[in-house]
Amino acid sequence: MKKIALIFGITGQDGAYLAKFLLKKNYIVHGIKRRSSSLNTERVDDIYLDPHQKTNFYMHYGDLTDSLSTLKLIKKIIPDEIYNLAAQSHVAVSFEVPEYTANVDGIGALRILDAIKTLGYSKKVKFYQAGTSEMFGASKPPQNEKTNFYPRSPYGAAKLYAHWITVNYREAYNIYACNGILFNHESPIRGETFVTKKIVTSLCQIAKTGTGHLYLGNLYARRDWGHAKDYVVAMWKMLQQKKPKDYVISSGKQYSVKYFIYLVSQELGIKITWKGKGINEKGYLNKKTIISVDKKYFRPAEVDSLLGDSSKAKKELKWIPKYDIYSLTKEMVNEEIKKFNDK
Repeated sequence: MKKIALIFGITGQDGAYLAKFLLKKNYIVHGIKRRSSSLNTERVDDIYLDPHQKTNFYMHYGDLTDSLSTLKLIKKIIPDEIYNLAAQSHVAVSFEVPEYTANVDGIGALRILDAIKTLGYSKKVKFYQAGTSEMFGASKPPQNEKTNFYPRSPYGAAKLYAHWITVNYREAYNIYACNGILFNHESPIRGETFVTKKIVTSLCQIAKTGTGHLYLGNLYARRDWGHAKDYVVAMWKMLQQKKPKDYVISSGKQYSVKYFIYLVSQELGIKITWKGKGINEKGYLNKKTIISVDKKYFRPAEVDSLLGDSSKAKKELKWIPKYDIYSLTKEMVNEEIKKFNDK
C-alpha cells in the first residue's frame, strides 16, 4: 500500500519541494491551497496534472482558519502523514497583521491536531509542525533544542504557540507529532519579498540591464541559511522514527545580509563598494548607488543573530545537508539569470 501524505501549504516553497520528494518516494500526495482569484500554483504546476488523468498528486481547497474544512479534509483523505507548512510566513508582515498571523500560524496547528484527536486518528496519523528559528529570537546563539525561546515578532510568538500545542497534544493524546525548528532555508523558488530572493533578483537585474535599486533594512543581521531541498528531507525523516521528537534543522554556519550580497555579486562578476554608516550606508557599482538602507525595512524588534546547532538531527536522523551557502547562492543566481535569458 502506498503511503498517503497531506500537505497544508502546498503552494509554498517547502510544500512544493516536499511534494516532489514524496512523489519520488512513491507516496500519494494531497495538497491544500487557499482559494484565490489569481492562480498561485506555479511552484507545483509541473506535477499537477488534469484531475481526470491518473495521478498520485491531488489538490484541494481549504484554509487553516476554517476548522470545519480542516476536519472534513482530514476525514476524507485519511492520510498517514500530515505536514503543516501553511503559514503567514513573513516576519515583517506579521507586525502589520498580528491577529491573522496568530490565527493561521498558531491556532491553525491546533485545528489540525484537534481534528486528528476528534476523528480518532491518533494511532493512524503522524503529524509534522513547521517551527522556525524566529521562536528563539533574542536567545543567545548557538541555538538548539534546549535553548530557551524568546520570540521578537508576532510571527515568532504564533509559531511558539503552535510548537507547544504540538507538544501538548503529543503528551496528552499520544499523537505522533513532531516539531521541526527550521532555520532560514532558501531556494530559487523562494518568495519575492524574502531578503535573499530580493537581493538575488535585484542584483541580477542591475547586472543584466544596468537599471534598478535595492533597498534593504538591517545589513548586519546574521542568519543561518540552508537550502529548502535539504530541509524537506529532514521533515520526512522526523516522521519515520520510532518515537516523535523535536529537532533543530540548520546549516550550523552564520552569515550577515551584507555577506550574502557579496556572494551574489561574486557570482555575477560585479564589484560593489560601500560608503557611509548606519542608515546612510550605501552600495555602489561603478560609482552609481545601487543599494540603500531604508528604515522602513527595520523591524519594531530586531533579531540580530540566529545560529542553529542541529547535531541531534545529524546523529539521530542521519540528516546530512547537500548544500552550503555557496552552492545555494550559485543555484539561486543561475536560475534568476535564466529568466533574463529566456525573455
